[in-house]
Amino acid sequence: MKLVVFGLTISSSWGNGHATLWRGLCRALARHGHQIVFFEKDVPYYATNRDMVAIPNGKLVLYDTWDSIRHRAKAELADADAAMVTSYCPDGIEATDLVLDTPKAVRTFYDLDTPVTLSKLQAREPLNYVGSRGLREFDLVLSYTGGGALDKLQSELGAQRVAPLYGHVDPDVHRPAAPMAHYGSDLSYLGTYAADRQAALQRLFIDSAARRPKQRFLIGGAQYPDDFPWQPNIHFVRHLPPAEHPAFFSSSRLTLNVTRQAMAEMGWCPSGRLFEASACEVPLLSDDWEGLDRFFDPGHEILIAKTTEDAVAALDLSDAELSRIARASRERTMAEHTSEHRARELEALLAGAKSTSSASSISGQPTAMMEA
Repeated sequence: MKLVVFGLTISSSWGNGHATLWRGLCRALARHGHQIVFFEKDVPYYATNRDMVAIPNGKLVLYDTWDSIRHRAKAELADADAAMVTSYCPDGIEATDLVLDTPKAVRTFYDLDTPVTLSKLQAREPLNYVGSRGLREFDLVLSYTGGGALDKLQSELGAQRVAPLYGHVDPDVHRPAAPMAHYGSDLSYLGTYAADRQAALQRLFIDSAARRPKQRFLIGGAQYPDDFPWQPNIHFVRHLPPAEHPAFFSSSRLTLNVTRQAMAEMGWCPSGRLFEASACEVPLLSDDWEGLDRFFDPGHEILIAKTTEDAVAALDLSDAELSRIARASRERTMAEHTSEHRARELEALLAGAKSTSSASSISGQPTAMMEA
C-alpha cells in the first residue's frame, strides 16, 4: 500500500502530540511493507526543533507554500492506494480538495483532535482544516476519540463511515530504561503547558507538592509561562525529545497524566502519554474521564485521582504496590495498545473502506459504519 498523508508534523515533537504517534505508526506500517509519503509544511517553530528527518520506507516532503507543492502532491496521489488529511494540517482545506478529487485512493480524514474540532464547531469558530464540504465525501473518517464523538462527526460534519484509531506506543522507543538522577522524582508530569489543564494540574500536582515538601516533583514540557506557580520542590526540564522520554518516565516513582479539558469532557480519548509511560513500566496516576476503563483497569492497571487527597494517597502507596500496578499496566499496553496494533487496525479499516466504497459506487448508494 502507498499512503499519502497531509498532516501537521512528523518531523518535530515540539509542543504537539501528533509527531510521536505518526512515527510509531509509520514504523509499524513500514515493517508491513507499506510506503508512506508525508507532506508537512516547513514552519519555523518545528524547523528549529526538528528531531526526525526521514521516514522508514517512505518520504518526508517539507514545503514552504501549498502552491509550491501542489503538482508534487498531485503526482504522489496518482498512484496512491490511500490518501489522508489530518486535523491541524496547515493547508487542510486545499489538501482535502485535492484528495477528494483522487477517486482511485481511499480518501481518508484522520482527526487527532476530535474534541477540539467539535468544540470549535459548536462555538462557531473557524476550522482551517475542514472546509465547507465537511467530511461527507471522505470514504473513511478516523477519530482519535471514540464514544459519542463518532456520532457527532456523522451528525455535525456529515461523515459517512467513522471509526476510532486511538493513541498507541512504539515499544522499540518507549520501554523501561535505567533511571537517571537528574530525572529522579516521586511524581513526574510530562506535557506541554495548556491553560485548560492548569486547574487539574494545580489540584493533582502542584498542591500535592505543597503537601509533600520533602518529596521531589518534576515537570517536563514546553511553553510554560513565567507566572507558573512553581513550588520549591517542583523541578523543571524543558522540552524533551522522544528519545529522552523512557529515562524521564523510568526515573519516576509515579507519573501523572492530565487530560485536556475538551478531551476529558468528551471522554474516550486516551493521551499517548498514558501508553508511553505504561510501556516504560512506570505506575500511572490519571485524572478520570468516561471510557478510561476501556484502556486500563482502574485500581489494577492505573490509579485515578480526582482530588489532591487522591494524589497524595497514591504517593503514599508502597513501592511493592506501585510496582505491581506498573507491571500490570505494561502487560495491558503490550497486548492492546502498541503502534503495531494500530497499524493492523488501520490496514483493516482502509481495506474495509475500499471494498465498501467500490460496492457503493457500483450500486450508487452511500454506506455508513461506526465503531465504538
